[in-house]
Amino acid sequence: MDKQAVEELLRQVASGARSPEEAAEALAVMPYSDLGFAKLDVHRSLRLGQAEVIFCPGKTATQVVQIARKLRAHHELILATRADAELAEEILAQTKEHMPGAQVQYLEPSRTVVFGQLPAAKTDGPSVAVVTAGTADIPVAEEVALIVVAAGYAVNCLYDVGVAGVHRLLGNLEPLRKADVTIVIAGMDGALASLVGGLLDKPVIAVPTSVGYGASFGGVAALLSMLSSCAPGVTVVNIDNGFGAAMAAVRLLKCLAKPI
Repeated sequence: MDKQAVEELLRQVASGARSPEEAAEALAVMPYSDLGFAKLDVHRSLRLGQAEVIFCPGKTATQVVQIARKLRAHHELILATRADAELAEEILAQTKEHMPGAQVQYLEPSRTVVFGQLPAAKTDGPSVAVVTAGTADIPVAEEVALIVVAAGYAVNCLYDVGVAGVHRLLGNLEPLRKADVTIVIAGMDGALASLVGGLLDKPVIAVPTSVGYGASFGGVAALLSMLSSCAPGVTVVNIDNGFGAAMAAVRLLKCLAKPI
């Protein structure tokens, strides 16, 4: 149940196409659906504008499919993130068995199983730039890009422009300046976030990644560097948290779209 569905239901009541009793029955579903092993927030899209996303690590393929099946009864698009190839293969097989005819695909670059149809990628309107310091940061960046596209916004990706070769970034500043929000993804020393934050006048969100050698401590070094950024106003999310960064960007874009 999302905002658009509720609005359509209310229009039908107003026009007489449906009775108040029928509308009440349609809205009678509890704010969450209890599967025993999971309590699904089926009203999340009414509050936040986007359905609950399934986080796959720690879940079996059976659990993911059961959750997706229940959520698909309320939403047209459901995403299951951080699925490795082996788990995704099991999810696809069980989906064919338990959700016959369901549209489902595995997007390996973003490690995401998509139940339903993604919106067509936009090339205009509010946009997010996604920047990585290195090629090893791309999986997190692809997760960011997918979430932003699923929310209906345009994405422009710029990969492998870390500070070790700063000319690579400086030669590609124009698309970053055009974006409404920029998400910087970097491991190692995480310095790219400060550099980008000092060059742009729009929101910058930094994502530290677990990429790096021993003293990077699995992304802690990049996290602390980003939190200590001398570029004012840079926002930092948790290590490898592409989903969180993407949702922060989506919330910013929604605020920018509201009239003052």
